[in-house]
Amino acid sequence: MAKASSHFTCQACGAVAARWVGRCTSCQTWDSLVEEVTPTKTARAVAGRVSAVRPVSAIGADQSARVSTGIAELDRVLGGGVVLGGVTLVGGDPGVGKSTLLMQALAGLARAGHRSLYISGEESAGQTAARARRLGAVADELLVLAENDLDAIEAALTDVKPAAIVVDSVQTMRAASLDSAAGTVSQLREVTARMVERSKRDGFATFLVGHVTKDGALAGPKVLEHLVDTVLAFEGERGHSFRSLRTQKNRFGSATEVGVFEMTADGMREVPNPSALFLAERPRGAAGSVIAATNEGTRSMLVEVQALVGSLAAGSARRTANGVDAGRLAMILAVLERKSGLMLAGLDVFLNVAGGMHVDEPAIDLPIALAIASSLQNRAVPFDTVAFGEVGLTGEVRGVGRADARLSEAAAMGIRRAIAPMRAADGAARGALEVIGVRTLDDALAAALG
Repeated sequence: MAKASSHFTCQACGAVAARWVGRCTSCQTWDSLVEEVTPTKTARAVAGRVSAVRPVSAIGADQSARVSTGIAELDRVLGGGVVLGGVTLVGGDPGVGKSTLLMQALAGLARAGHRSLYISGEESAGQTAARARRLGAVADELLVLAENDLDAIEAALTDVKPAAIVVDSVQTMRAASLDSAAGTVSQLREVTARMVERSKRDGFATFLVGHVTKDGALAGPKVLEHLVDTVLAFEGERGHSFRSLRTQKNRFGSATEVGVFEMTADGMREVPNPSALFLAERPRGAAGSVIAATNEGTRSMLVEVQALVGSLAAGSARRTANGVDAGRLAMILAVLERKSGLMLAGLDVFLNVAGGMHVDEPAIDLPIALAIASSLQNRAVPFDTVAFGEVGLTGEVRGVGRADARLSEAAAMGIRRAIAPMRAADGAARGALEVIGVRTLDDALAAALG
């Protein structure tokens, strides 16, 4: 029998080297190469694959069936429900609620008559069942398997024939055909590839729970995200009960959707109206507070942007941002100084998006600028005013996408005044909502602060 070949794999980026070196030549990470044995013959056989070459016009469209989880926010993020045969990778910080949400989702599927299997490699069957009872996620069609051997899991899938499964977590699973430990790059690649193949062949939905690194990226090689159909990121700030589930990749729907949840003692509770939630405790007449109209996928929502400009710092000024990119804050400060004449040099500036929400779109530029100017001048922006728009480096206010949806959400929340790019103000009348179109940042400052 031929001896298996040996190679060294970087556990940070997945690069392969013929011999061990102290530093990975691909990602420059020190002491990350681990020796792994590659069998001469793969243990997997490709099943059900069509090899014939045919014209695209002669191939019928794959209308994959969708099944509702009973959780509207999760269904929204997935593009309308779980796709049978689809594989979803869910990542997030420890304790953010990944296992809780997926347990509730499987329970919803089981109550609808779809046999579901929760595979735990981190907890015993008793611990998993106790968590299910605490969440009220008990159903006859919801099955539990405590196992981390991939061959045993595949045998159970043959016996159970589920409609959906959760693998919690993929880093704890191990394929016996490889000699490396669970969680290594080769094991992650093998386990994911076999689960994807089995899910496509048998037509059941698969959720893979993935660990994240200290930088917030999914642990393991980037190839994992290429293998699966959907990648979801579960986010939440410590100290906040609100969680956001964002789509990073989706072959079956929009890749920019977001779902909002609240962590409670009974599990995850969906938030159907995030705007009302984020604005519920907004103070009246407070300088530095501005309502921003944001857009995530097909959903528009209102959030509160808060800014606080401190006194002249003795040393270097502090510029801190929570909920927005720090580089965006630095750019807005530079534009306010050079184009609008605000004296911000040497002053501490703190920016926060209330409620722990993270906004990463250009439309947040104008609310940030107005909040900073409001705090600096100690003059409040009118309470029933919303703003959105991209701010350019020359001080112009540019249009953003889905302006009508943003304005409609503002009108539904009782907002009476909107400061928006001129292009958004050119439409028809919007009922009680007054839309003030602005071309420059100075125009916006004048409209908001007089």
